[in-house]
Amino acid sequence: MTARKTGSLAVTLGFSMAFLVACGDHAPTRDLEGYPADEIYARAEYEITQKDYDDAAQYFAEVERLYPYSDWAKRALIMQAFSYHRARDYENARVSAQRFLDFYPADEDAAYAQYLLALSYYDQIDDVGRDQGLTFQALQALRVVIERYPDTEYARSAILKFDLAFDHLAAKEMEIGRYYLKHKHYTAAANRFRVVVEQFQTTQHTAEALHRLVESYLSLGLVEEAQTAGAILGHNYRSTDWYADSYKLLTGHGLEPKAFENNWLGAVYRQMIRGEWL
Repeated sequence: MTARKTGSLAVTLGFSMAFLVACGDHAPTRDLEGYPADEIYARAEYEITQKDYDDAAQYFAEVERLYPYSDWAKRALIMQAFSYHRARDYENARVSAQRFLDFYPADEDAAYAQYLLALSYYDQIDDVGRDQGLTFQALQALRVVIERYPDTEYARSAILKFDLAFDHLAAKEMEIGRYYLKHKHYTAAANRFRVVVEQFQTTQHTAEALHRLVESYLSLGLVEEAQTAGAILGHNYRSTDWYADSYKLLTGHGLEPKAFENNWLGAVYRQMIRGEWL
């Protein structure tokens, strides 16, 4: 029984009633030596069905402690990681998943262990306003799943989550850039929007970032940069409100979207429009 199959657990409650009574309603507080591994493991599975994930993790830990190097210990370790993750104890989930990878790198559940490790970072990404260190760690761990286990169901899920986490980082840059723009710190704002255009071109924020660059550069008097941003925006996102706003802004200054290649946006223009990457 592996962690990925817990959604359809048909727990075998054939272990002794004496064991249930001895353990009580909570995780073990007494020495479980003498109880068979399968009975302790079954109790842990029972706790999962009751959604008592902390207790389940402790029972799985007892299996590993009392029967090290056994097949039960291996199964218990991956389930321990699963239980900690369900309990939102992400630090211990990572520790358990990493131990599984260290001890059983070639096991069929290694892909799931790496996926759980990645989720322990990813599931803590909640709002744009928080520090993005966890997002970077999630991206790194998800990339390992994708590259090391490309033919698994976990890789497919990791790709989707990778894209969402990547978009999350771009959203953070946009949030900071808008703050600077609002407070008329135009150079700082432009630097943030530049990061989005250069490093996060595949996200949904690129069109707005180009428009904000038009705003920032016009405010700084950098006319050619503003026109080039408008040209890229018009080529790739002509049907968007962002282009309509940029076009209105440029023509209001007697300008038009036009690519100038003697600035950093010129390189972006060559890459995005002409496909010249060298």
